[in-house]
Amino acid sequence: MNLKLSYRILLLAVISLMIIGSAEVLSASSIISYLKYESFYHLFTSHLIKIFIAIGALILFSFIPYEIYKKYSKKLIVGIVVLLFITLFVAHSTKGAGRWINLYAFSFQPSEIAKLVLLIHLAYLIEEKGKDLKNFNKGFLFPLVWIISIAFLIILQPNVSVSIMIVIVSFAILFVGGAKLTHLVFSLGTIGSLAGFAMWSMPHSNKRLASFLDSFGNGGHINTQVFQAKVALGSGWWYGIGLGQSRQSDLFLPEAYGDFIFSIVGEELGFIGAAVILFIYLTIFIIGVIVAKNAKDQFGQLLAFGISFTIILSAFINAAVVTGIIPTTGIPLPFISYGGTSIIFTCAAMGIIVNIAMQAYKAKRIKAEIKK
Repeated sequence: MNLKLSYRILLLAVISLMIIGSAEVLSASSIISYLKYESFYHLFTSHLIKIFIAIGALILFSFIPYEIYKKYSKKLIVGIVVLLFITLFVAHSTKGAGRWINLYAFSFQPSEIAKLVLLIHLAYLIEEKGKDLKNFNKGFLFPLVWIISIAFLIILQPNVSVSIMIVIVSFAILFVGGAKLTHLVFSLGTIGSLAGFAMWSMPHSNKRLASFLDSFGNGGHINTQVFQAKVALGSGWWYGIGLGQSRQSDLFLPEAYGDFIFSIVGEELGFIGAAVILFIYLTIFIIGVIVAKNAKDQFGQLLAFGISFTIILSAFINAAVVTGIIPTTGIPLPFISYGGTSIIFTCAAMGIIVNIAMQAYKAKRIKAEIKK
């Protein structure tokens, strides 16, 4: 596929998801918005502001040469570790999970920033270490230390789901980057065991996991949110009941405009609409892989793969939670869930992929002209 066409399809896919997401946020948030703020459009307006900021971030990062991140990679990773550490003491948790830092007019979630920064640093380290990556002490240990550090600080917030996702994406990048399989399996097994212990030790994650396991043993429902989400999805049938016609968002499904917005998509747009949404995420991933394959250096390849893999993993985890396949997590649906730090930095990450594609396209044109 032509690289110029690739990043245009990528931009079209992202904008399409944000337009659909804005319509669904309006539909899902209007009642709760009126009850809390005496305005049907308060939450929707807040979401739109973040959407415009996110689009600005996408455009800005599209024009920043991605090679520049190599230069600041070490400073960025040290900075985010310090920020995550500070977060444990100054930030507030939401419903027992996740930490937010309030700065007067706005708040942000450092763990969302950490996901992108870690991707950048891992891509830099893998390229720098080269063949030494297959040697545990000389290569593999360095990215492993940063992965464990970031995941540990996030799990202490507590935010187990984001921590697990970071580990999965990081090890996928290490695998693609050429790390030794035995090192990956041993390290992932050790980290997985520690993560499982942490999930059982922390009251918030323990409650979610226990209710999930109990639903299998006793045949009950995982929780009210998942039950109402399934009702919403079932109500949509093939074609949905119509945009803006959701019944579950009328306070039946708690915070339907957030992490469970996929159920409202299924209710209003039906199975076909929900399937199209998932197909768009798959398209983003495929385009990301194409861009990675054509990137002019390994840093760009790993960065494009890591970002696109993060997005599709987030989307399918969110869908799996809503359908009750896995325990409830706090992973938002990219570009669609009520926005904040997640949508802004996800769009910034997409801007990086666009820049990688643009530079690869220019490099190929120059090579073609030289051959002539």
